[in-house]
Amino acid sequence: MHYIYGIHAVDSLLRQNPKSVQRLWVAQGRGDKRIASLMELAQNQGVPTAREARKLLDEKVKGKHQGVIAETLDDPVQGDVPQRNLWAETDLLRVIDEGEGHVLILVLDGVTDPHNLGACMRSAEAAGVTAVVVPKDRAADLTPTARKVACGAAEIVPFVRVTNIARTLDAMKERGVWLYGAAGEAENSIYDSDLAGSVALVMGAEGAGLRRLTREHCDHLIKLPMAGTVSSLNVSVATGVCLFEIVRQRLK
Repeated sequence: MHYIYGIHAVDSLLRQNPKSVQRLWVAQGRGDKRIASLMELAQNQGVPTAREARKLLDEKVKGKHQGVIAETLDDPVQGDVPQRNLWAETDLLRVIDEGEGHVLILVLDGVTDPHNLGACMRSAEAAGVTAVVVPKDRAADLTPTARKVACGAAEIVPFVRVTNIARTLDAMKERGVWLYGAAGEAENSIYDSDLAGSVALVMGAEGAGLRRLTREHCDHLIKLPMAGTVSSLNVSVATGVCLFEIVRQRLK
C-alpha cells in the first residue's frame, strides 16, 4: 500500500490517473473550499472518500500531508494502471523523431534528493519541458515526497528512467538535439549560448556535478555567472534559472 499526499499532488493524481487511487483520506474538521473541491473531484472520478482523525493521517505518512492522503494499492509508478507520463526511452526517441517543433529535454544526472527532483519537475512543467530524463540507478525516483514538492507536475511532465544516460545522450544527439551540460568550470556563460533549437539541458548531481562520462558526451558546457561569494546554486534552483533562460531565448 502506498500513499500520495498534499493537496496539489493528490489533485493532479486524481485528474491524471484516478484508477490508481483506492481511497481519499481527508482530515476531520477540514471543510474549506480546496478540500471540498478535492472531495468533489474524487467522487466524480469514482474514488471513495473517508474522514479520519488528523493524528491517524500523521501516522500514515511522514511529510506534511495538508489533511489529504490518496491511498493506492500499487505505486503509481509501478502499478498495473500505468501513469500516462511515465515513458520508456523508446517513447522519448519517438517523440523527438516525430515532433514538428524544437524539443527541450531536461536530463538530471544522478540527482538523489527527492526534494530537488520534485522542484526540478515543477520548474520543468512551468517551462514546457518535453521530458525529464534520469538514470535508473543512484538517482531519486518519484517518491511521495518528490510528488508533493512537484505540486502536481510529477503527474504531468513525461518522466523517463533510462539504464544508460550516455547511450541516451548519444541517441538524442543523433536526432539533432544539442546537449548543453551545466558545469561551474565551463568557459561559456549560458547567457552567451544559443539555446533556441532542440536542446537537452544536462544537470549534474548535488555537490558532485556532472559525471565525467556524461560531461564528455555534451556538445557544450555552460555556466551561470556567479557575482557573489557563493560558488554554486542548489541544483533545483540552477535548473529553474537555466530552463527559463532557454524559454526567454525561444520567445524572442
